Amino acid sequence: MKQRYHFIDNLRWVVVLLVLLYHVFYNYNSLGIFGAIGGPEGSRGADIVMYPIYPWFMVLLFALAGASSRYALRERTAKEFRRERTRKLLIPSTIGLLLFGWVLGLLNTHIATASGNLPVDDLPLLVRYIIWVASGTGPLWFLQDLFLYSLLLLPARRIVSAEQVDEWLSKRSEGTLWALLALIAPLLWGVAQSQIDTPTAAQGLLNLYRPVFYFVPFLVGYYLLSSERIHDLLRKGAWWLVGAAAVCATGFTAHRFGQDYTAPEVVQSPDYNLFAWVATLALVGLFGRTADTTGPFAEYMRRSSFGLYVVHMTVCTAVCYWLQGCGLSVVATYALAIVGTFGGSVALYEVLHRIPIVRRYLFGIVPRQSVK
Repeated sequence: MKQRYHFIDNLRWVVVLLVLLYHVFYNYNSLGIFGAIGGPEGSRGADIVMYPIYPWFMVLLFALAGASSRYALRERTAKEFRRERTRKLLIPSTIGLLLFGWVLGLLNTHIATASGNLPVDDLPLLVRYIIWVASGTGPLWFLQDLFLYSLLLLPARRIVSAEQVDEWLSKRSEGTLWALLALIAPLLWGVAQSQIDTPTAAQGLLNLYRPVFYFVPFLVGYYLLSSERIHDLLRKGAWWLVGAAAVCATGFTAHRFGQDYTAPEVVQSPDYNLFAWVATLALVGLFGRTADTTGPFAEYMRRSSFGLYVVHMTVCTAVCYWLQGCGLSVVATYALAIVGTFGGSVALYEVLHRIPIVRRYLFGIVPRQSVK
């Protein structure tokens, strides 16, 4: 096995940047999706950007996390892996939430209060802080899911090891491997039925975390998308997969445009899950074929993409909310929101990760000599 797969690093940070872009359009969507600010008049056409992105980007991030977990476990004992995941995932998504996540919660409650949906201004400060923390999880839900999956992975790999899977894959024809990969799409569709459509707060929380659903791409990433045999297969079929993903994206967007694409009846549908899986395979194959290199910018993004992911929603929400009241045209509003989200996220991360306590508890970065 190679020491480092640059195409996985590059794919991860490109998807993180795409998440930043997506959240601008999400904040301004005209569909009434829960948690968004709501777009300026005439923004409905911009909603089209979200449909070709949403079904697959978190599926892909969990799959890449699964593959990366396998590479991490090559050089770590289970105890070391568990300690590292605690530092990098659990602490930022708990202590980091108390330290920084409340700011996003403050923004969310201010927006809700301004709209009359959540009057909290007269509550005691401590109560308001608890509300801010509770509503400030934002993108940290990904880390919380990922920490749980990392713990579940340790006993799973004792039952079936990645090396056993590699040996099995090495003896199979390419046709058999393509059939195996194709079967993941109906598997995703099956576990997507774990979504619930009862209109309650618990339903919204469960449908955000989707703990059963996202565990599947995480395990597939660990056992299959970490395999060099599968890498070779996807590189060979990359352009065919990209074409298939483009067809799926076009069909899904044409069919679902105007609908709430996060609603259970959509995410449980065959077209949603087929698109999510084909796009995941296409991007792994494409980047494996064209982006297995690195350089100064790619190295910077590899090191900082996690931090950008953690802080971006706070920046995006603040920028989008401020611009909403400026009376600008739709094009100018979106353009400035995108520039502000990207530039502000980089600037905020560059400031915060230089503060030792924030660096440690929000980004999980400790001095190299402190890592046991």
